[in-house]
Amino acid sequence: MAANHQPRGMYYEDFEVGMELVTPRRTVTLTDIVNFASLSGDFNAPHSDHEFCKSQPYGEPIAHGPLVWSIAGGLGYASGITDGTIVAMLGVDDWRIHLPVKHGDTIHVVQKVSFKRTTSKPNMGIVEFDREIRNQREEVVQSAKLTNMFLCRPSAEAE
Repeated sequence: MAANHQPRGMYYEDFEVGMELVTPRRTVTLTDIVNFASLSGDFNAPHSDHEFCKSQPYGEPIAHGPLVWSIAGGLGYASGITDGTIVAMLGVDDWRIHLPVKHGDTIHVVQKVSFKRTTSKPNMGIVEFDREIRNQREEVVQSAKLTNMFLCRPSAEAE
């Protein structure tokens, strides 16, 4: 990170158990679905075969589960929560896909801090979230437990 860059993200100390954080929204497009298929090589019929999809309950190509998860990560950055303060994603547990996401659906993330602890390193802490990705109808399309490592707030003498 450039020496003059001031992080806008939340530091470990800023998180409180029970705190709920909501990201901005983003509409998933057919271009997103096609580009993700090209990037990942996943051209399975539910994502790329319009005729196959017509015979399925969802009726049209749906977004890949990992695409929706990735967009949610970008929304976390767009919200400013992680900008310049996240160190690493440590794990995703109990990831569930509840509903399909189609092009034209608008998603956002609601995540609640469920646990936090310091690490053996004095400048980092671990924060666990119960994360829900919701669509424009507030339906939960994906959920998971997400664990991230964040920087601790720099001490005054270190600045």
